[in-house]
Amino acid sequence: EVQLQASGGGLVQAGGSLRLSCATSGFTFDGYAIGWFRQAPGKEREGVSCINNSDRSTYYGDSVKGRFTISSDSAKNTAYLQMNSLKPEDTAIYYCAAYYALGYVRCTYDEYHYWGQGTQVTVSS
Repeated sequence: EVQLQASGGGLVQAGGSLRLSCATSGFTFDGYAIGWFRQAPGKEREGVSCINNSDRSTYYGDSVKGRFTISSDSAKNTAYLQMNSLKPEDTAIYYCAAYYALGYVRCTYDEYHYWGQGTQVTVSS
């Protein structure tokens, strides 16, 4: 059974940092891409950052470039999202997801077959 477990969300002041973790099981981690998506109230789900574990290609949304860093640890079957210089507009529920990746990583939610539950990130001004 495929499982993804996101954790690490919380309440932080603007300018602060958080690290999200996505622990996975039930599939061959190195052959999959892991993506972080977020959804704020009244807004569509957007791709924040994604990584293809097979070729290590990465994607960052324009709004997080230079502030967020995605990484993954094959030994732990876990992906991470380091979020620095957080802004109130980063407030959302963050989800991690996976798909069997061929080629350069894609970061649109309809590519992703497996989803974990979300973790809330709230950034106060």
